[in-house]
This record gives sequence, structure tokens and C-alpha cells, in this order.
Amino acid sequence: MTAPTYRRFVALGDSFTEGLGDHDPTRPNGCRGWADRVAEVLAVRTDEFGYANLAIRGRKLLGVVEEQVEPALALEPDLVTLYAGANDILRPSVDLDALVARYADAVGRLAATGAQVVLFTAFDPGATRVYRPVRGRFALYNELVREVADDHGTLLVDFWRIRDHRDQRLWDVDRMHMGPLGHHRVAIEVLDVLGVEHALVPEVLPDPEPLARAARLRADLAWSRDHLLPWVHRRVTGRSSGDTINPRHPSYAQPGAVE
Repeated sequence: MTAPTYRRFVALGDSFTEGLGDHDPTRPNGCRGWADRVAEVLAVRTDEFGYANLAIRGRKLLGVVEEQVEPALALEPDLVTLYAGANDILRPSVDLDALVARYADAVGRLAATGAQVVLFTAFDPGATRVYRPVRGRFALYNELVREVADDHGTLLVDFWRIRDHRDQRLWDVDRMHMGPLGHHRVAIEVLDVLGVEHALVPEVLPDPEPLARAARLRADLAWSRDHLLPWVHRRVTGRSSGDTINPRHPSYAQPGAVE
């Protein structure tokens, strides 16, 4: 079967969808990301294509729902991607059932428009020492998301099962966001789930060279100082990295456009 041609693509979410870690100073907010990469492929399939990206870093799930769903509906898209929840899971406590109930309501509203909706599970943090303690939460959240996808007939990118992302070379130096290779890999998965033909291929990396214990400790200390402690400080003070950030493309634009 021939994949449908999408003309109005809206991406919703947090830093994952905004594109953090895939640095590009020529683009809005200084990043590219998997959504831009998907939009670039979709744009060549039609002369009438628009791409909006409403995602803002640091947003928790309710913030995404309350701030982004109505503007997305107003844009009347025929393709919507939605990822949110990881920033909630990392809090000291969270009611996942209540949270996903609000998420499901938002998904239902988006799906009711007739647009193709694509959801995501969260990644598997089992390979990382920092996030491993909340792996059970991630697994429960993902199962609830899979249920929402089934209930509303959406497509699903099961990020948990993309094992490539266990390789830290696919992540940014902050170890919290994907790097260019990671965003490239997610773009491939999204296009494959949509059934859209493309020329993107996963990067084949050589086996990593083992890092001496002393070098590993130095790297961990530098990461803690430069990235972990600022992240913790924002949480303690009730601030977010997205407090002064605006959506990259609040209305339809061409992929890669500078606004």
C-alpha cells in the first residue's frame, strides 16, 4: 500500500521533540531534532507542506496538554506526534494513572479530528546508572501509553524497544538528551511507522574503546558539575529550562526555516 501524503505536520511535546541535543545554531532555538528530520522527508512528497513544532523543553505532561493541544487543533493538522511524560517520571513522586488519564483524553481529542496521531513510549533507562532506579516507573508508563495507543487507534513508536539507544554515543554530552545520531535514529523509526519511504539509514558505529576507570570517573564528575547539579537546582527552585523558551515553529513553516 502507498503511504498517505501528509501536508500539515504538528509536533507536540518537550525537549525530546523540540530537538535538544541535536545542535544547529542556524535554526530556531538552536536545534534540529528528529521532528525536523521527519518533516524534511515529508516535505519533498508534496508541494503544499507545512510543519509546526510546539514542543518546549522541560514541560511536564500536563503543561504539554494544557499549552499545546488547543493550538495544535487550531492548525487542523493531518499528522500529529505527541511525546510527554518523562519529566514527570523523574520527579520524586508521580501518580501515573491520573497522569495518563489526562494524556488519553488529549490523544482522544487529537485522534477525533481524523489526523494520523503518532505516540511514543519512553526509552529504557536500564543501561544508565543515574536513571536505572526509576526504570520500573518508565516500564509502567510505557505499558499505559501502549494501552492508550490501542484504545485510540494511533500509531506507536516504541522507543523502549529501540536498543540502539543503549549506546551512549547516540546521546548528547548532557546524557539527558539525544545527540544527532539519536535524533537521526528516531526519525528513521517514525518514518518507518508511518510507512513513508526514505533514504535515511542507521549509523553503524565501531565497537567503543574501553575507558579507563580514572578517565570514567573524571568524565562522571565533569558531567555532574556541568549538567546534573544545574538540573537538580532547577528542580529544587521550581524553575524550568523552558521558562523563557518559545515554540520553534508556532505556525506552519517549511522545515529548516529561520523565523
